[in-house]
Amino acid sequence: MQRLRELSRLVEAVYNDIDHTYGKYQQDSGLQCRSGCGACCNNPHIEATELEMLPMALSLFDRGQAEVMLDKLAEYNGFSCLHFVRQSLDGNQGYCGEYAHRPGVCRMFGAAAVKAKHGLTLSVCKTIKQDVPQKYAAGLIALGEGGVPVIPHDKERIRQLDFSLSQQELPLNKALSAALQRVLTAAWYSAEDAENQVA
Repeated sequence: MQRLRELSRLVEAVYNDIDHTYGKYQQDSGLQCRSGCGACCNNPHIEATELEMLPMALSLFDRGQAEVMLDKLAEYNGFSCLHFVRQSLDGNQGYCGEYAHRPGVCRMFGAAAVKAKHGLTLSVCKTIKQDVPQKYAAGLIALGEGGVPVIPHDKERIRQLDFSLSQQELPLNKALSAALQRVLTAAWYSAEDAENQVA
């Protein structure tokens, strides 16, 4: 269990850097998410690794909610992230119920660079493009000047912390379920080891 906690702290340190880097770029470029927008949270194709979900899983465990959440995930048949709190029928408005512990993919989304066939390209969500088309065009021009965070580079920074927990990208709910199962198993073995030492 101690290893998972140490690993989670390393992941959170990378997340803090990502939050700063992506937030600053998006603010400086004017390519920020619309307040209260949840369109990306409603996308069933958003994936994360078990490693990305480890801080959330440990937080749920520490609050005594891990087993309840694992049961909810097993019963949930929706396609969006279970932690997305909808505030509109179409799901385009809402917020993250676990914002402080959201995975790396959610921290990098909105506006950033991705690798394409012929170098980098600017990946900006459809809503932002529609809201600020001039700033999007300026962002495309500025891409060649550097200073744009690159999603694959930061995903690799997370992966390098533990390859075994970051080999497979899963839909968000499945990735959280895997992380919760790992945390609960480690906690069970830690408790058993403690009992054996007392005996």
